[in-house]
Amino acid sequence: MNGVATLQAGAPVDQYLLIKQATKGVTTMGKPFMTLILQDKSGSVEAKLWDTGEEQEKLYQAGVIVRIGGEIHDYRGKLQLRIKTIRPINADENITVTDLVQSAETPKEELFDQLMNFFFEIKNPNISRLTRYLIMENQQSLMTFPAATKNHHDYASGLLDHVVSMLKLGKAIADLYPTLNRDLLYAGIILHDIGKVVELSGPISTSYTVTGNMLGHISIMVSEIALAANELNIEGEEVMLLQHMVLSHHGKEEWGSPKKPMLQEAEILHYIDNIDAKMNTLKRALGKTKPGEFTERLFPLDNRSFYKPTIE
Repeated sequence: MNGVATLQAGAPVDQYLLIKQATKGVTTMGKPFMTLILQDKSGSVEAKLWDTGEEQEKLYQAGVIVRIGGEIHDYRGKLQLRIKTIRPINADENITVTDLVQSAETPKEELFDQLMNFFFEIKNPNISRLTRYLIMENQQSLMTFPAATKNHHDYASGLLDHVVSMLKLGKAIADLYPTLNRDLLYAGIILHDIGKVVELSGPISTSYTVTGNMLGHISIMVSEIALAANELNIEGEEVMLLQHMVLSHHGKEEWGSPKKPMLQEAEILHYIDNIDAKMNTLKRALGKTKPGEFTERLFPLDNRSFYKPTIE
């Protein structure tokens, strides 16, 4: 059966799906409903469950596997699943969460080896020690966590996939612009999002933790760098520079950066992060779009639709 994220408007749905997120809402008429993000290995789709009550809220929580019948439809340029039937799976149905969780195309062990190959190119001893310490402290989570709850790299091992892709971009840019400090750039790329292993709940039915909501991954990582420096007795300028790389990687205050980039490496880190996130979103959207047609509207890209050319 085709994955739910590959289906076009009008396609019928009758399959097992995992509830990735479940949120309550109220219509303008005051009637309660639920918004469900449903997923299988192909990706995810949004659905509405109308006229819900406490019973539905208990039954259909994040992490629950359901059998759903319905149809894909186009709602204001975005594909949604119109639910006709829904039920939790029975104990005798041979389906598990692992069967429905999307993961990186490249095995996580291979991705981690690629990350370490870039790490071994770092020459500055303080940057190397700090980066190694933080990689090893978070290795298991780094290998399995997503990079987001939705939009880009929102799948198991998505964080590692994102970092490795950014490192490859960073290498190409550093080859072109040799004034860039490769040690700082590579370390900044590796460390910039590791705080997400605290900010997010994990690879299954990913949500924000209380700490994630209260502090955010940027603040978390700045503190972790300081703690690592203290543990390793490192007091050099490198500590501040790495903290600035993390603090400024969103680029602007309105995008969540406490500081704008004030290092050329920090400026490039911001661009690389943005490029990889947007290209991942586009790759997935265009992958389920026929040549000569437009993608659904993409919220992270100003709610634009993108055309898939017929030329090769």
